[in-house]
Amino acid sequence: MKQQYIANKFEIPADRIESHVSITHKQSEAWALNVASMDEKIAEARALAERAKLGGGEKAIEKKHAKGLMTARERVEALLDPDTRFLECGLFAGMDMYDEWGIPLANVVTGVGTVQGRRFMIISNDSTIKAGAYVPMTAKKIIRAQRIAMENNLPLIYLVDSAGVFLPMQEEIFPDKDDFGKIFDYNCRISAKGIPQLAAVMGLCVAGGAYMPVIVDHLVMTKGSGMYLAAAALAKAAKTTARDYTNDEIGGAEVHASISGTSDWTAEDDADAIRILRDLASRMGHRATAVFDKSDEVKEPVSDPSELHGVIPANPNQGYEMREVIARLVDGSIYNEYKKDYGKTLVCGYARMGGYSVGIVANQKETIRHTDRAWETGGVIYPESAAKAARFIMDCNQLRIPLLFLHDVNGFIVGPEAEHAGIIRHGAKMVNAMSNSVVPKISIIVGGSFGAGHYAMCGRAYRPRFIAAWPNARYAVMGGDAAANTLLTLRIAQLKAQGEEISDEERAELLKRIKDHYVESMKPTYGAARLWLDAVIEPAETRQYVIDALEVCAHNGEIEEFKTGVFQV
Repeated sequence: MKQQYIANKFEIPADRIESHVSITHKQSEAWALNVASMDEKIAEARALAERAKLGGGEKAIEKKHAKGLMTARERVEALLDPDTRFLECGLFAGMDMYDEWGIPLANVVTGVGTVQGRRFMIISNDSTIKAGAYVPMTAKKIIRAQRIAMENNLPLIYLVDSAGVFLPMQEEIFPDKDDFGKIFDYNCRISAKGIPQLAAVMGLCVAGGAYMPVIVDHLVMTKGSGMYLAAAALAKAAKTTARDYTNDEIGGAEVHASISGTSDWTAEDDADAIRILRDLASRMGHRATAVFDKSDEVKEPVSDPSELHGVIPANPNQGYEMREVIARLVDGSIYNEYKKDYGKTLVCGYARMGGYSVGIVANQKETIRHTDRAWETGGVIYPESAAKAARFIMDCNQLRIPLLFLHDVNGFIVGPEAEHAGIIRHGAKMVNAMSNSVVPKISIIVGGSFGAGHYAMCGRAYRPRFIAAWPNARYAVMGGDAAANTLLTLRIAQLKAQGEEISDEERAELLKRIKDHYVESMKPTYGAARLWLDAVIEPAETRQYVIDALEVCAHNGEIEEFKTGVFQV
């Protein structure tokens, strides 16, 4: 106990990152330009977020209220403990992907919130959009929420209000392994893992979707809600009845409470259902949490997080000191850097966030000006950097320390010298160690995240517990100019093969169209719409986002044995 006390209290002054952002710097034209650029991107992201939170729009919300019903977000807000945060996941999912159907985005709200002092993954269908009928991204968003719950041993609450599958898109929703049916597969597997699940049917619950709330542990139905495999019209068409039945007679709350015995509680209305759910939540036993070290003493960063708007250059090709970012995220701006003088294009080290011990792997964007060899370009992973990061990642697994990746990466170094130095071999080591990590991984894209560099820095494919990006982030195989010119070359070759020639004016117009589309697809909101990202967050929100994510990760007390398999040396 004495050693732990010393570890929590003792700090090395030299480990505090000294910020070089001066008053003069903050009064400069360049700083003002940086701030203006970031503020513009933040404003754009905020506007899209507000649009997303409206769901089907104000008129659809008014219709819900006229029926005495809450919206999906109002139900979540009523369920949560007062004055607690909601870590929303997938706010932008499906945005602008289904415009031809009049569907603005995936019609479900998901996120982690606190109910009766316990954290839950909450999934709430939004029936202001197509009566809550599932489009492809609705299913994928729920599946992502369930995966987060499974990875972190989070209990779940489902607030069900859905008309089932959106039939015009059934072939994209119904059949595949990560489509609609996976939701029920996860329901069963979550239950088998001993993770509690509660559900309230607060509107429609139709067809295959009716299985989901019944698979879970406890089911509440509100009066006026309905749960059935086939509604009255379909039952009549199938000629399964001798007389006409209403939907309420087939699967209303009273039917499932007194005849089928399917529901456990009947609630008067939305508020009563939420009261029952909160009562059930209050009775749940507490579970073992993770072994990650957490200090009782939490210090805010010495360097001001609001200055991040000025630290990040308006020009994405311009370098900057990544330690200035870290200094504005970690407790007390204290960072115990690992192998500081080796592999300098990756910055690795230990810090605390909200008291939690974390290992940080970040891309250094400053040019490394060596005196005895060629300079190294910031944001590029070199052989020594990859080898350092691989070893650091392994050390974090050995010490049971969660990993935080801060992306602003162009990719791996290329060229004859890099190949001879074993860049593929060293890069493979980094990817192997990162991929096989058993401690939680959290990724934040603070700038660019391109190509294999994105993979090595724990992109979506490598199972980060959470992945988010700043509004200025860019996310693609390669940068816009290089990609646009490559695509243009391919298109011109295709046209020539068809016997067509294009003028210089047509070539310029074609290049502009290609580049505009490619640049648009690099935006973080585009990636978030496709669930490549869990969230788009503002720089000043990043510290709290990571702390909240670490709190969620701490719910899983089981850590597997760390193995890498065959390892390139």
